[in-house]
Amino acid sequence: MEFIGGGRLEVRITSADVGKRVSVRYVTDSAAAGEKFTDAVGVLTSWDKSVLLITRKSGESVRIAECTLVAGKTVPAAPARRRGPSATFPELARATARAWRPVESEMLGEWTLRASGGFTRRANSVLPLGDPGLPIADALTHVRAWYEARELPAYVQTATGAEGTQELLCAALDRHGWRREVSAEVRIAALAPIGDLDADVSAVRLSRTVDESWLRRYQRSGEPGPAVRSVLTSGPSVWFASVAGTGQVPAAIGRCVVDGRWAGFMAVEVDPEQRRRGLATSVMTALARQALDEGASAAWLQVEADNDGARALYDGMGFTPHHHYHHYRWAEA
Repeated sequence: MEFIGGGRLEVRITSADVGKRVSVRYVTDSAAAGEKFTDAVGVLTSWDKSVLLITRKSGESVRIAECTLVAGKTVPAAPARRRGPSATFPELARATARAWRPVESEMLGEWTLRASGGFTRRANSVLPLGDPGLPIADALTHVRAWYEARELPAYVQTATGAEGTQELLCAALDRHGWRREVSAEVRIAALAPIGDLDADVSAVRLSRTVDESWLRRYQRSGEPGPAVRSVLTSGPSVWFASVAGTGQVPAAIGRCVVDGRWAGFMAVEVDPEQRRRGLATSVMTALARQALDEGASAAWLQVEADNDGARALYDGMGFTPHHHYHHYRWAEA
């Protein structure tokens, strides 16, 4: 990382740069052995009481005392990806939301409050895609009351790491007592190479409806009540895939929602005893071919940061990270 200007290190950022992407170098005890500096790159989300807060693309926040800065400058947004489809954050955020629709929703300005009886955080959290129409403190008070009335924990879903994402909102949530619980990646890829994979799709059954056997393999449903079926069957064009197992539970399942140029892949699960046999690839390939037939050309999926097996599979299919998303929960006193 190069900071030298005119032969010396310079701090060329001020509190007026809050909201911009910056690169800084600072003195820290946590630097590698033999070094005294550490670097940080991210969005400058606050500069208050001589302390900087920088939010990295992963959503991690770094607090830096102003007195420890030795260099700093604003930097352009990360270069656009050269592989796969192009996508803006608002476009992709809306496509992912349409593929996982809540049972109940209400608008607060440009925030969507979503509830589905507690089935998944995505369907029971606020999707903030603009101005709530209220000061942030008042908006969050309204959010807490709305979820309390439904006997649900209050969550806000945010995003970091792409142009137009919500690092400033993440910092505001942190200041108001909300805590980040779960983070994941949204990944994108060209769809045609997935459909062209050399995979055996002969055993993959596609259906427009979700049946009891599919739900038995799906690990997130628990007791599949009406909210589960409502969310799973929502979306513009929904397909369910399954591969028969030895008993009443499929060996592998998957779900795909086709929405214009996008095909969203979800709920790809394989019997632990039958992993590494290509079943997940077969399910993905069969769903991709169906989506291609309907005119889609780009793919997206969401994968949690600690799911190394899934991340390796999707790497091999050409999926690359677009942005990170996070769920912040109100931390009750």
